[in-house]
Amino acid sequence: MQSGPIIGDKCYALYDEPLWHLALIASRMHIVWIGTVCSRLRTDFSYGNKLGWNTFAVPPLTEKNKADLTRCAEDILLAREHHFPATIADLYHPEHMPADLRAAHDRNDEVLERIYIGRRFKNDTERLEKLFDLYTKMTASAAPAKGKKRKAGANA
Repeated sequence: MQSGPIIGDKCYALYDEPLWHLALIASRMHIVWIGTVCSRLRTDFSYGNKLGWNTFAVPPLTEKNKADLTRCAEDILLAREHHFPATIADLYHPEHMPADLRAAHDRNDEVLERIYIGRRFKNDTERLEKLFDLYTKMTASAAPAKGKKRKAGANA
């Protein structure tokens, strides 16, 4: 085998996307969503772009919202970089997560949750209720309009 990265058939990437997308993916809102709608392999999420990303409902964002979320994503990346060469596994170990990285994620969650409802959510149940409400509205508006049925035998 050749040396280098190994990419399996279950690999997803966002190319040339705005940085504020990282703020969405790194949020508690997104973790709660994928924990509910994506499958699991042992205790790990089996993330899929069709279930995890494409179904994640986000309210309409203003340019200020996007700028705020971009700053949150930058802060998360800067906190990670500050602890180089720590791995993602090292950085996100529940008992050893660096305080600055935890604070950057907390700020990201606060900014995003205020966009959703104007305040922090009380708990994950409240997060899911809001996400499923938005998802229902999102899918209802994306559903094709129902046309009139043709009579049997009518020409197309």
